[in-house]
Amino acid sequence: MAQLTMPHFFSDHMVLKSDSSTVFWGWSKPGRTVQIKASWLPDTLTTVAAGTSKWKTVLPTAKAGGPYHIVIISEKDTLKIDDVLMGEVWICSGQSNMQRSAKEKLPQMLDALHGPFNNNIRILNVRDIAAPWPQENIYDQWSLCDSQSLRPFTAIGYFFAQKLNQKLNVPVGIINASWGGTCAEVWLPAGEVLSDSLLAQKARLQTIAPRKPNLPGQAWNAMVYPFVGYGISGALWYQGENNTVSWDGYAALFSKLIQSWRSNWKADFPFFFAQIAPYNYKNKGIQKGALVREAQGQVALSVKKTGMVLTSDLVNDINDIHPLMKKEVALRMADLALADVYHQTAKNVQSPVYKDYTIEKDKVIISFHHMEQERLLVKGGRINDLYIAGADQKFLPADYKIKGNRLVVFNSRIKKPVSVRYAFSDTALTNLYSTNGLPVSLFRLDKWEVPTNN
Repeated sequence: MAQLTMPHFFSDHMVLKSDSSTVFWGWSKPGRTVQIKASWLPDTLTTVAAGTSKWKTVLPTAKAGGPYHIVIISEKDTLKIDDVLMGEVWICSGQSNMQRSAKEKLPQMLDALHGPFNNNIRILNVRDIAAPWPQENIYDQWSLCDSQSLRPFTAIGYFFAQKLNQKLNVPVGIINASWGGTCAEVWLPAGEVLSDSLLAQKARLQTIAPRKPNLPGQAWNAMVYPFVGYGISGALWYQGENNTVSWDGYAALFSKLIQSWRSNWKADFPFFFAQIAPYNYKNKGIQKGALVREAQGQVALSVKKTGMVLTSDLVNDINDIHPLMKKEVALRMADLALADVYHQTAKNVQSPVYKDYTIEKDKVIISFHHMEQERLLVKGGRINDLYIAGADQKFLPADYKIKGNRLVVFNSRIKKPVSVRYAFSDTALTNLYSTNGLPVSLFRLDKWEVPTNN
């Protein structure tokens, strides 16, 4: 009986990260020599299966292109992997807004199913499976793009790949490991959550549901951990709606998630994410959706090699938690990658995020990150959901003036202003922009536990 096997994602049509190396592994009879003959390498790689049957080596990759093939030999057993491309590899994860596809009748992806299809874009769709401990294999393989393979595939991942391929002219592989309705706790190693008293306490707020895992580490174990060591260019993330219940722990949780992924891969890869969209959570008091968005902005500023794209101007219906405009989110993520990873543009591709403020008499002057060489502008008659308050914590609609890249906020009824809030509610849509075309993120100058529309 043949004993030479490999994880299913080492398959025909796979994409390996070019000009680098990847861990390459499988199983054979203990003690047997395993030879790896890659068509782009002049020499054969050799390793030996350990007592656990596992063998492992580091496989150098080639410059972008292909196709190549790999032959793996262990005594009389032989495996062959055909149609291997070298290029860029990104992993997508999160909950349903990342997972959303043509299967849910997403119009932009339904249009994409008509083609044309690009042989240099390859996809790997990881099915939804959870596990109580780390796994070493999955059930899925790489696919070429066609109307059948793309139907259940992440729209954001696919449109991101299209833009990268168009601009870089290299193959792009996308791994989709996302699961609708999941909390962030399930997407990092359980020990990272349970060893932290705050995160462990917040994790207990996640309730059991029949359609998703709820315990720390369960999706990480089965859908992400198997890929650890496989060379990736970076990660894309869209999640947070299911952590509104634990909003005050989200910044710490999300920061630890990013750190744990990088630590496991032993690589400081870029990590780009979408700020969750405005949605009517029916919160009558504390606006927990806004607070998660605020936490995501804090992570973008505090964790290196991250980037946040806003969705607050891409919402067609605040009563639908799944905004339709996924291609626009993907293109913003691709712009981040093209600027920060591939250095293909000098354009400012970051949304403005609150930086600091000063008070001059009855006016509050607000500055923003990512506004060098840019100006503020309003799309529409007035800035939406801009409020100002004094020490009484009573917010009133604010007047404003734009002075270059700064915002001056005031109200004639408030002589001693203390705080300003912009779009700081679950449902507020943003219409204040930078001249780079990207919206300004919500912000507040206070930490008061009062709703803005009080």
